[in-house]
Amino acid sequence: MSRPDLNPALNFLHCRTPDAWLAAVPGHLDELLIDHANCEKKAASTAVSLLYKYIDQPELLDKMSRLAREELRHFEQVLDLMRAEQINYSYLSPARYAQQLHGLVRRQEPGRLVDLLILGAVVEARSCERFVRLLEILPEHIGALYRQLVHSEARHFEDYLSLARSVAHDNIDERIEEFLARDAVLVTTPDPEFRFHSGVPG
Repeated sequence: MSRPDLNPALNFLHCRTPDAWLAAVPGHLDELLIDHANCEKKAASTAVSLLYKYIDQPELLDKMSRLAREELRHFEQVLDLMRAEQINYSYLSPARYAQQLHGLVRRQEPGRLVDLLILGAVVEARSCERFVRLLEILPEHIGALYRQLVHSEARHFEDYLSLARSVAHDNIDERIEEFLARDAVLVTTPDPEFRFHSGVPG
């Protein structure tokens, strides 16, 4: 099976992860892995939620069912890594990243579904980009997991973006730009907490 090209996901974003975030990773490895586990769990939950809400979308049902299974498997893999590193799975407050991106989602349909799918594409593209950057600095026994996951995130990005374009009645390029602009602000500005999708450590 051929691997997806990472370039579409990486080129989709307006900016790269700042070096300052990457430099903070070694001192926050526990938080990184715990929040990564939370992100995988939330991604699975989001996919299942879409399955329940949009039963009239056959392509969405197929892709979200597969995505939910993959995200739960990723969650299990992160838990295994945490156990190997003797990191307790403890509570972390939610990151501002997802909360503020969700603030852009419209309340009324069909705009709500389009926005949720755009949101999914942006989050998966950013996750893919973060995995690539983490491979620069993580020790091999930890980076091996991220090397496995990066191609899945690229495919998830493509699935979300293609679904968003297929269900939209109009051109959504401007709407996509709004989410990308917010993503860029969130990952490049000071952030009081270190998280998997956080901004520059404040």
